[in-house]
Amino acid sequence: MQIELLLDQLPLWLFYLMTVVIVFLAVLGGFRLGSYRRKNKKSETEAPVGTIVGAMLGLLAFILAFTFGMASSLFDARKKLLLDEVNAIGTAFLRADFLPDPQRMETQILLRKYVDIRAEVDRHSEKFQQTLVDSEALHDQLWSQVTAISKQANGSVLLGLYTQALNEVFDLHSSQVTVGFQYRIPGIIWLALYFVTIMAMAAVGYHFGISEAGNYWITLVLALAFSAVIILIADLDRPTEGLLKVSQKPMYQLHQKMSPSAK
Repeated sequence: MQIELLLDQLPLWLFYLMTVVIVFLAVLGGFRLGSYRRKNKKSETEAPVGTIVGAMLGLLAFILAFTFGMASSLFDARKKLLLDEVNAIGTAFLRADFLPDPQRMETQILLRKYVDIRAEVDRHSEKFQQTLVDSEALHDQLWSQVTAISKQANGSVLLGLYTQALNEVFDLHSSQVTVGFQYRIPGIIWLALYFVTIMAMAAVGYHFGISEAGNYWITLVLALAFSAVIILIADLDRPTEGLLKVSQKPMYQLHQKMSPSAK
């Protein structure tokens, strides 16, 4: 199983707790080693060790910024795709007026139902797979209607405009699924992030040990602070969980505009 899938099995609160423990143990382990070498009169001096610690923290800051930038870019892409999808559905709904009755009313009912399903993704993220199945079933129904109408109005320009809008709805749905739910931070980057974090925190602890400067409270604060940044990245990377989710407000507003009472 891929690393990112394994991490997805952990709730975010447990992910944070696990990260705090890992960082705390890394600092504590480095501190114990530094204290041991200081007590045994080893030859390390604070200045060279401090330089190495600074370099390690700089590397950690770089990989944190890199990973955060990747998660933030995916988050922004999900927001843009949502807005594009809302606009495409709205255009298809308006162009459904070009269709003859009774297909026009049937199509608009299906599009309203489609928006109902899409708007529920945020409220019921645990039903995401069922949402995909229902959405694709509606795609089939909408396309079947277009196929049936095209046999009666072959070469109609207005039908072509509606078909173009409907195709865009289908394409954006595929993009939403792929970019929004399948493109994630690769597992190898998570491994690299945790490896560098452990090494950097161990180096900080080692410096504390040889200089007699650290204590448990400083170590805990350090663990909580770095873990908060890592959990923020994990939150951005999970589209249906946590506090940082793409707002479905544009989809709700479209739902209100498409309701029969709004006409």
